[in-house]
Amino acid sequence: MTTASRTGLLAAIVGFSLRYKGVVIALAVLLAAYGFYAFSGAKYDVFPEFAPPQVTIQTEAPGLAPEQVEVLVTQPIENAVNGVVGVDALRSQSIQGLSVVTVTFDPKSDIYRDRQNLGERLAALSTQLPRGVQAPAMSPLTSSTSIVMAIGLTSEKRSLMDMRTLADWTLKPRLLAVHGVATVAVFGGEAKEFQIQIRPERLIKYGLALNDIHDVARRATGVRGAGFIDNANQRITLQTHAQSLSIEQLARTVVRQQDGANLTLADVADVRAAPEPPIGAAAVAGTIGIQLLISEQYGANTVAITEAVERALAELRPSLKDQQVVLHDDLFRSANFIAIATQNVRSSLLFGAVLVVAVVALFLFNWRTSAIALTAIPLSLLAAVTVMEQRGLSLNTMTLGGLAISIGLLVDDAIIVVENIYRRLRENRHRPVPHMSVQVVLDAVLEVRSAVVYATFAIALVFLPVLSMPGVAGRLFAPLAVSYLLATLASLVVAITVTPALCVALLPRSALPEHDPPLARRMKEKYGQLIGGVEHHYRLIVVTVALLTLAGLAALPFFGGGFLPELKEGHYILHMSAVPGTSLTESLRIGRQVSAELLKLPVVRSVAQRAGRAEKADDTWGTHYSEFNVDLKPLSSEQAEFAQADIRKVLSRIPGVSFAVKTFLTERVEETLSGYTAAVVLNIYGNELDTLDTDARRVAQTLGQVSGATEVQLQSPPGSPELGIRLRPDALVRWGFDAVDVLDAVETAFQGSVVGQVYDGNRVFNVSVILSAAKRSSIANVRALPLRNAAGVYVQLDQLADVYMTSGRYVVLHSGARRVQTITCNVAGRDVTSFVAEAKQRLAAQVPLTRGSYLEFGGAAAAQAASVRDLIVHSAIAALAIGLLLWIVLRRARNLALVLLNLPFALVGGVLAVFATGGAISLGSMVGFVTLFGITLRNSIMLLSHYEHLVDVEGMTWGPEAAARGAIERLTPILMTALATALGLLPLAIGSGDPGREIEGPMAMVILGGLFTSTALNLLVMPSLALRYGRFSAIEEL
Repeated sequence: MTTASRTGLLAAIVGFSLRYKGVVIALAVLLAAYGFYAFSGAKYDVFPEFAPPQVTIQTEAPGLAPEQVEVLVTQPIENAVNGVVGVDALRSQSIQGLSVVTVTFDPKSDIYRDRQNLGERLAALSTQLPRGVQAPAMSPLTSSTSIVMAIGLTSEKRSLMDMRTLADWTLKPRLLAVHGVATVAVFGGEAKEFQIQIRPERLIKYGLALNDIHDVARRATGVRGAGFIDNANQRITLQTHAQSLSIEQLARTVVRQQDGANLTLADVADVRAAPEPPIGAAAVAGTIGIQLLISEQYGANTVAITEAVERALAELRPSLKDQQVVLHDDLFRSANFIAIATQNVRSSLLFGAVLVVAVVALFLFNWRTSAIALTAIPLSLLAAVTVMEQRGLSLNTMTLGGLAISIGLLVDDAIIVVENIYRRLRENRHRPVPHMSVQVVLDAVLEVRSAVVYATFAIALVFLPVLSMPGVAGRLFAPLAVSYLLATLASLVVAITVTPALCVALLPRSALPEHDPPLARRMKEKYGQLIGGVEHHYRLIVVTVALLTLAGLAALPFFGGGFLPELKEGHYILHMSAVPGTSLTESLRIGRQVSAELLKLPVVRSVAQRAGRAEKADDTWGTHYSEFNVDLKPLSSEQAEFAQADIRKVLSRIPGVSFAVKTFLTERVEETLSGYTAAVVLNIYGNELDTLDTDARRVAQTLGQVSGATEVQLQSPPGSPELGIRLRPDALVRWGFDAVDVLDAVETAFQGSVVGQVYDGNRVFNVSVILSAAKRSSIANVRALPLRNAAGVYVQLDQLADVYMTSGRYVVLHSGARRVQTITCNVAGRDVTSFVAEAKQRLAAQVPLTRGSYLEFGGAAAAQAASVRDLIVHSAIAALAIGLLLWIVLRRARNLALVLLNLPFALVGGVLAVFATGGAISLGSMVGFVTLFGITLRNSIMLLSHYEHLVDVEGMTWGPEAAARGAIERLTPILMTALATALGLLPLAIGSGDPGREIEGPMAMVILGGLFTSTALNLLVMPSLALRYGRFSAIEEL
């Protein structure tokens, strides 16, 4: 053996490791110990944070119609927000009594500074909004998945008002006190308030107006401070107690004195505890009750928060039981899927590691060399986990998946180094004058150093496009690439430090067999015969390879695609949309039917419904819209495949409503992409709402005719029933009324006016003036509302205004501060990419839009297309860098071409794997191809660099003998690497339908298929190609 150059940085590192082997081994043990500590305290989640910096602004505008909210509230907020630095996207909803503006910032911005800038703009805006509109409020900062738990309350004994009071003033404060909880939204029940329910006939009898009652009630509930007094040695606080604190006290409030007697509120109104006008409702298994949605803070530990919330609920459970309230704490628990998913990926990682151990032991057939090589796996994994923990990255299905797909490569560097050291030590014993073992080990490591280092750098460059992907795809897959690269780089460090140190410590004094291990020896014998046969049929094999490569490349355009596969969470979110204007009572009635039918399915464990919205909650639906949490019993992946179909079949039997069914995480990803929980989103932009409605109906009709279209919905459908009140100016003048006074009276009667608060311990209840619920439910009572002018004359509302039925809309949508009508659609039975392509063709040919309107596709399909485009662009840039790296390694254009020839044939195996698994290329599959190219480059570099070593260092003449020897000597490490990588990925590929493996499974299949073809080409065809076209000479040492 000719001595390799012992100069350079790597030579110094290896030399240090050999001289101070005890120190290096001790440091490795310390690293492993700290790695275990970091692993035990790591934060677990399903996905990394995938949502961009985002802020939702909610502004309550009681009583205003959607069109009024749009003009008076939403547009001023949009105008103020548009100028904030870093705003990337803006969308809004204007519904009855509420404006919701969602601001998305540049992904690279600081969300805390973004919120500060936004808060300054909103503070200046508050005074410009109409009277009665509350100040805009920014939603708390939550994680991407947001909701960690959904719990419910039901009772056969307690009223909905009692349960709502319990939820608002006992459960909610206790849950908000849990570290990491951001918000607790309370749906349903009857929010208690003290209502002064006006009796119009009594107002007329006593000559009173609504304003008189309003003013009296406000004075009765007022609270005033009184200061303090000082004496010689004390300061004494004055506390007044004049507020009416009970219904009885409020009812005895004097309105005025009449005929020597006191006229009280009880004489002109019914004073009672009654529910606020509801904006939402909830039911558990069809029983009307309360639901609480618990959201976590940004960056919080989902598992830790869930456990803390459950401890808090355990403390509250005895009290709830005493009050005969049933707590349902299992409606939704995101930690369940986290536990299942991460456990499945961890088990894949562990099982893969076991298979790798078996391969290494079988090939090396020596416990010392096997143990040394396998040390790289735990050290590399623990080093990667330590760095991730220090950087604040959670252990989720993506980061664990990155570690799982790297498991075979982690041992690769160590195998190459150990195998070469082992072989050189064995050769050294046959030398007339053996060299010192340290020198032999040093030379053996340096012999393969360039191949090891450059191959690892090639993999790092291959993954740059994944690291640089923008958008949601980048935030999902970049952590996978980070964990993969960290583990791979750690394995390189282990291979040039710990592995040589262990070899010097364990191998020189051990018995070294005279021959290769049995399996390796037999394989080398057969392999030598095989490459001879390949050389004999060279032309036929090359033509076959070329044809297969062309076929694989030609098949790519015919594959479909999708953003993410369907996740097997065991929990579905079911959206139900009735006709706009449907009441909460009717939504609950339909919901009871839906719940009863779903609970008949043997796979369904629980069903809970939320109708409408909750105050300050993320979802801002109208009363016609419901959301169901459908939790399934534990199922196998095969059973889960049929569960959604069974649910859809049940829902198809419910008339008069439309449904959409999604798993929770799929919905959250799609909502992050477009604001809607659907795979395909079409936005029609324009100025006139009626024109947008016409275009949207035609687009929806055509879209529904495309094969695979399901759950096609208009997100802002017209037709919501509306009672118009148009004041007549001439009548106002004739009767002596101000328009604002009339509008205030209508608002007080039907919306209610809050005139004060009543304090009961730590609980606070509003006091409002309003008509009774029975009187508010009649259109005739609107027309007959009595109004008194300054002269004391009473007239009915319909004498001052036209009161008429009409149709409006429950929401007005904006995107980019422009009006938009949105159509959403899901896809079943085919891939999303081909569906969108066909939909675009049909819409372009069959649906001409009105002048001034234009159509834009969004949602998961658009995100996937953008991600693929970015991945291709970044891959092209990375390819240039890889080409430069290969040129540094190989120094010959011919040798560079030989390495690159292997990549298309690797693609063939990946294409076959995609075809075998359904013919759809998801983003996970694309990342699989990227990983595959890195592994293929690595193996090609290992072979050609060894040819370079034989010619340059050992002085062989390049020819058939050198080509055959180089291939045979590299057979064991290349085959071991391929088998270790393949078997390490096998558990992921086999269980690709299981929870947590849905994304990495297709990725593993692509890598497995490509490994088979690329390894075959590398071992069988590459030696013949290198013999004919390769040129080898010295390279610069690193």
